[in-house]
Amino acid sequence: MSQNTDHIRVTHAGSLPRTLELIAANEAKETDGITPEFLDLLETSVVDVVQRQKELGIDIPNDGEYGHTMSSSVDYGAWWNYSFSRLGGLEPTDVDRWADAKVHRSSPGHIVLTSFPDRRDRLAFDEAYNDPSSGILAHRKAVTQPKIAGPLTYTGQDLVASDIANLKTGLAAAGLTEGFVASLSPGSCARVANEYYRSDEELLYACADAMREEYKAIIDAGLTVQLDDPSLAESWDQINPEPSLADYLKFIQLRVEATNWALRDLPQEQIRLHVCWGSWHGPHTTDIPFADIVDSVLQINAGGYSFEAANVRHEHEWRVWEGALLPEGKVIIPGVVSHATNVVEHPDLIADRIVRFADLVGRHNVIASTDCGLGGRVHPQIAYAKLEALGEGARRATKRLW
Repeated sequence: MSQNTDHIRVTHAGSLPRTLELIAANEAKETDGITPEFLDLLETSVVDVVQRQKELGIDIPNDGEYGHTMSSSVDYGAWWNYSFSRLGGLEPTDVDRWADAKVHRSSPGHIVLTSFPDRRDRLAFDEAYNDPSSGILAHRKAVTQPKIAGPLTYTGQDLVASDIANLKTGLAAAGLTEGFVASLSPGSCARVANEYYRSDEELLYACADAMREEYKAIIDAGLTVQLDDPSLAESWDQINPEPSLADYLKFIQLRVEATNWALRDLPQEQIRLHVCWGSWHGPHTTDIPFADIVDSVLQINAGGYSFEAANVRHEHEWRVWEGALLPEGKVIIPGVVSHATNVVEHPDLIADRIVRFADLVGRHNVIASTDCGLGGRVHPQIAYAKLEALGEGARRATKRLW
């Protein structure tokens, strides 16, 4: 990621709302397969969404993740589910990740991730999670996930080539040169049932080797790859009971090392890492503090670090950067607009958030962003209003900083 020169640049964290036409086409694709008509619609949709991002003040747009296969009409899960269609070695199951609880209990020094119903945030607010009127699981649909039954291989060459081509077409039409494509990190890739690999380490490095092909394709095309890696922060809530911090840091250190293995010899300036605590609309009282993991995050060989900094559970953590040392030549990409509320942030508030970070790490090293992907998390009209406010907030921050 390059540094700012004369203004605060703007990006976002990935998923953008899909049109109703594109959602219907994705559903039809499940039975009809990929047709020429679908490919034409996908390209047109990406060109349109890139142009819209430019008009809203986004300097570094993406394809909205439109090329990522959805598991249902709800598009927020595409950041993870899309990989199922791009990896060999997987077999389908009838396990619903939302409903099929498998209660695990970690022991000292040995960490096991739970399924969603046994997460500590879910257990602490069981009444709220089970009340349909709470809105916490308003988007919940049955989502089956596969299992790893053989050696993992990357099979998504044509699909990632389509992502790349569509984004580059959109960038050219909009007169832009810089764009990013989101891709699943090794740590998050490994969060499916494993019946083949003998150890956590073996599984992670297999995921790293498989997903590296996607990272390299994106980079070789002259684009930036964003590694989506909630596993570094979100996994804390999936360990029951709460582990010691020392054990957890060992757990994510293996994920850091596997990620760096996947990124070996790839140019850091074309790599950004996205870390979040899971984008579901819940209390998040069992989230791990950013201060506890920021040093681990900064070990990953990326040129930019994207993280949640606008939602009310994590906004106070801007203070982390009073002590954390940002490596020379790298940038932070803080979320200054939240996916977790329908309230559209005021541009002056956004500017305040940006300036706060710039005062700590330098105006050249802050790219304004969203906490997580907005697609599927807020209504499309609200999502684009938030992006418009983000662009205006960055302009106001620029006037204060330059």
